Amino acid sequence: MMKREPEDDRRGWDPVASARRFFKTGETRTVKAKRNILGLFALRGLAIATNFLLVPLTLHYLQPTQYGLWLTLSSILTWVGFLDIGLGNGMRNKIAEAIARSDTHLAQEYVSTTYVSVGLIATLSLVLFWSVNPFLPWAAILNASSDLEPELRRLALAVGTFFCLRLVFQLIGSVLIANQRPAVSSALDVLVGVLSLLAVFLLSLNVPGSLYLLGLSVSALSALVPLAASFWFFGGKYRRYRPTIRAVAFGRSRELMRLGGQFFVLQMVGLVLFASPNLVITQLFGPAEVTPYNIALKYFGFATMGFMVILAPFWSAYTDAYVRGDLSWIRRTIALLRRLWLLLAAAVVLMLLAADWAYRIWVGTIVQIPFSLSLVMGVYVLVYTWSSIYVNLINGTGKIRLQLWNGVILALCVIPLSYLLAKPFGLGNTGVILATCLCLFPGCILWPIQTRRLLAGTARGIWNQ
Repeated sequence: MMKREPEDDRRGWDPVASARRFFKTGETRTVKAKRNILGLFALRGLAIATNFLLVPLTLHYLQPTQYGLWLTLSSILTWVGFLDIGLGNGMRNKIAEAIARSDTHLAQEYVSTTYVSVGLIATLSLVLFWSVNPFLPWAAILNASSDLEPELRRLALAVGTFFCLRLVFQLIGSVLIANQRPAVSSALDVLVGVLSLLAVFLLSLNVPGSLYLLGLSVSALSALVPLAASFWFFGGKYRRYRPTIRAVAFGRSRELMRLGGQFFVLQMVGLVLFASPNLVITQLFGPAEVTPYNIALKYFGFATMGFMVILAPFWSAYTDAYVRGDLSWIRRTIALLRRLWLLLAAAVVLMLLAADWAYRIWVGTIVQIPFSLSLVMGVYVLVYTWSSIYVNLINGTGKIRLQLWNGVILALCVIPLSYLLAKPFGLGNTGVILATCLCLFPGCILWPIQTRRLLAGTARGIWNQ
C-alpha cells in the first residue's frame, strides 16, 4: 500500500499561505509589530520614491543656492516642533501604560490634558513669533543677500505659523503610536510628502522659481494633513480617547511634565545634534554648501529609514512588555535587531561603493559630493542605528536620566567640535557630520550597558531613573 503524501507536499509550497501564517503567529505584540513593519516598509518605499523625485524637482525649481536657503530655514523652524516640551512623548508612554492596564478613562485624561497644554504653548509661540519676526535679520541669519530680506521674512512668517499649528495637530501621531499603530502614523508623513511633491510639480509648471510659494505650500500641507487625520480618528476608532474639556485633569500634567520634561531635554539635544549642521555649514561656507551635505544625508538616510522602520513598532511594545514584566520577549527582540543591524552594515558598505554612480543618476552633475563626505555619512548611519536599538527600549521604559545628562554634554560639544573639524582641520562639511558621529559614539557603549542592567534587574541610581 502506497504511503499518502502530506497535502502540503503534494501541492507544493504556498508562499501566500506561508506569509499569512507568519503575520498571524506569535505573541500579540509580536504580531502587531510584524504587521506594522510590513506596512511601514511599504510606506517607506513610497516615501523613498517621493524623496527621490522631490529632491531633483525642487533643486531644478529653486537652483542650489535657493534650495540651500529653504533647507536651512526649514531646519531652523523645525525647532518649533520641540516646543511641546516633551509632552507628546510623555503622553505616548503614559497612554501605552494606561492601555496595558485597560484604563480607557485614564488614557483620555492624558490625551485631553496634553492637547490643552500643547495648544496653550502653540498659541503663546505664535504670538511671540509674530511679534519678533519683523525684527529678525533673516538674510544675515541665513548668510544670504540682503536683497532677499523681504521674501525671507514673509517666508519665515508663513512657515513658522504653520509649524506652530502642526505642534498641536501632530499629537495624533503619538496617540496612534501608543496604540502600537506606527504604520498609520507614518502614513500621514508619507501623505504629506506625496502632496508636497504634487505641489512642487504644479508650481514648476505654472510659476517661475518662488522660494516663498514653495515654502508656503509645503509647510501648509505639513499642518493640514494631521489636522484632517485628527478629525478622522477621534471621530471614529479612537473616539474613546477624544480630547474633551471635561477630561482635562491638570493634576495629570505633573506626571506628563516629569517624564515629558526629560524627553524635552533629549529633543533639544537632538535638535542641536541633527538640525544645527545646516546652520553651521551655511555660516561657515555659504548656503550652496548645504546642498551636497543634504543630498548625501538623504541618500544614506534611505538605509537609516529602513532600519528605523523596523524599530518603530517596538517603543510602545516595549512599554507594554515592561509594565507586564515580559522581559524574555524584550531580550529576544533585541537579539533579533542586533542580527538585522549586521545586514544593515553590509547594505551601507554597498551604498558607499555605489555612491558616485547613484548621485549622478539621482541629481546629475549639478552638485558634486566628495567620497569623504559619503564615507563619514555611512559611519554616521551605523553609529546612530546601533544606539537606536537600545535607546528605543530605554525610552519605552522611561528610564532616560542617563540619556539626559549624556545628551547635555554632547549638545555643548557638537557645535565647537563641528567648527574645529570643518575650519582649522580643513574637513569642510565632512567635518560637521564627523563631529556628530564622534558625539554619538559614547552611546554605542552606554546604552547596551544600561539595557543589560534594566533587564537583569541590577540597574541602580542613574541607570534606573
